[in-house]
Amino acid sequence: MQMRKAGESGLTLSRLGLGTMTWGRDTDEHEAADQCRAYIDAGGNFLDTAATYGNGDSERVIGGLIGTLFDRDEVVIASKAGLSFVDGHRSVNNSRHALISELDKTLTRLGTDFVDIWQIHMWDSETPLDDTLSALDYAYTSGRARYVGLSNFNAWQIARAATKQSSNSAKAPITTSQSEYSLLNREAEVEILDSAKACGVGFLAWAPLGRGVLSGKYRNGIPSDSRGAAPHFAKDIAPFLDARCTRIVDAVAVASTGLGYSPLEIALSWVRDAPGVTSAIIGARTGAQLRGLLKSEEISLPDVVRAALNDVSA
Repeated sequence: MQMRKAGESGLTLSRLGLGTMTWGRDTDEHEAADQCRAYIDAGGNFLDTAATYGNGDSERVIGGLIGTLFDRDEVVIASKAGLSFVDGHRSVNNSRHALISELDKTLTRLGTDFVDIWQIHMWDSETPLDDTLSALDYAYTSGRARYVGLSNFNAWQIARAATKQSSNSAKAPITTSQSEYSLLNREAEVEILDSAKACGVGFLAWAPLGRGVLSGKYRNGIPSDSRGAAPHFAKDIAPFLDARCTRIVDAVAVASTGLGYSPLEIALSWVRDAPGVTSAIIGARTGAQLRGLLKSEEISLPDVVRAALNDVSA
């Protein structure tokens, strides 16, 4: 698998990352191990998780794979902090106290002394940015995090945080920022990608498959075994089932038929090789499904197909 540098850092990531949001909840330990094995065998080196995924179970599953399925130094493990769900309600707390406390819990669940990338899960308008960034500095200088990053920050928030950190060599430089990016959601092209590039920050794309909608499986309804039918995922799928998204899904299906690839391979290749993308984070229900996605490494979209998909999804 092709490797890419994250921004202006020395960190090298495979251009496809493995997302673990469902591990420990919808994906059990055996299935997670099968996925991880297939991913590493394909040359991948980047696992993305978060403290809130499965209420910490995703991190616990990954921790169980360290030393049994892979050596710690073989894989880049990225986690996130600052976001939690209390009684079903989202809570954001990016205070230094809350973040450092969450980092300690993350390291315990992973059973390791450090994470390779520690990210702030999302912007907190109630906490002074300097207080948040001081937690990144602490994690970085103490060795608990090799690199630090951001998640779901908009363009000015990325620029503000990255600029503050680069103003003093004693502070932890912002290495990565991740946002949703797919043919169904191209909002990252409105300044976020440019901001990351200008600040020397690597860009990580999450949900590159349009939350699974770009597979085409929702064209004739919502399958009972799909995420769209799951209570905790249905609200995330619904916005991508409108007329505009249907036109894009149809265009991807046409391209896949013409090129002899699956719709997901087409959609993933489009994001993976889009300007400014360091790595696209993929997730799968099964090892077999993941192996299918990993075949996209063999694909390079013809310019005429990329241009057509750009036009229909603009």
